[in-house]
Amino acid sequence: MMNVYDCLLFPVMTEKAMNAARDGVHVFSVLRTATKRDVKLAVEKAFNVKVNKVNVLNRKGKSRVFRGKKGMTAGRKVAIVRLSEGKITFEGGI
Repeated sequence: MMNVYDCLLFPVMTEKAMNAARDGVHVFSVLRTATKRDVKLAVEKAFNVKVNKVNVLNRKGKSRVFRGKKGMTAGRKVAIVRLSEGKITFEGGI
């Protein structure tokens, strides 16, 4: 198991994720090696909340062309965290 604070990289701050945050659903970008259990423990310890459910998805990178050369953007792992108790605010940073 990894260190609690190494698991979470940054919160995803898209319009869709911010609308879901009103209902207690938060989205985080996490390490590729993180498991659901690691994410749950990290969110509970970092933000002092109770986590109900964690879903994890692996997003593939997209193919791009820059100055005539083909390449790929980096993929990432995203965790969708549903809270049962508590509230997360990002005003003070992570």
